Amino acid sequence: MRIILTVIVLLAAPLFFVAMAGTKEHSGKWKMNPAKSKHSSAPGLKSLMETVELDENHYKVDGNGTTADGKAVHIEFNARFDGKDYPMIGVSWADTVSVKWIDAHTPQMIQKKDGQVTRTITCTVSKDGKKRTCTLEGKSEQGQNANAVVVFDRQ
Repeated sequence: MRIILTVIVLLAAPLFFVAMAGTKEHSGKWKMNPAKSKHSSAPGLKSLMETVELDENHYKVDGNGTTADGKAVHIEFNARFDGKDYPMIGVSWADTVSVKWIDAHTPQMIQKKDGQVTRTITCTVSKDGKKRTCTLEGKSEQGQNANAVVVFDRQ
């Protein structure tokens, strides 16, 4: 019995530590790189600095930046990986967000306005941990495609 338990622990432990490592790679301060970011419709933000806290249970983002026309913007949410909607502030197209895992290294945000999905954002971190890329897919408030690839550099 002890041998079976030991074997199970030895096989499961690496999977647990790999999953935990995947959550930590997103956490930290990230500065948007406008030169490497691409937007399909309206101009994107001029600047954005995000602080991300991510673990296996929750995803928190606190960001400050400047819109293309020079106005200050503050983006914030704190959600759990439980399928529920949580309040989100700072973007006109969403008032709530839910989060889920695509795989051990890839969280996804589903943004909603008045209960309707408006954008889906999937973020990955480069193998060296220096670059975070977020792919946004959805519609603008006018119903046009509003897709973007936003690149961040670790600070």
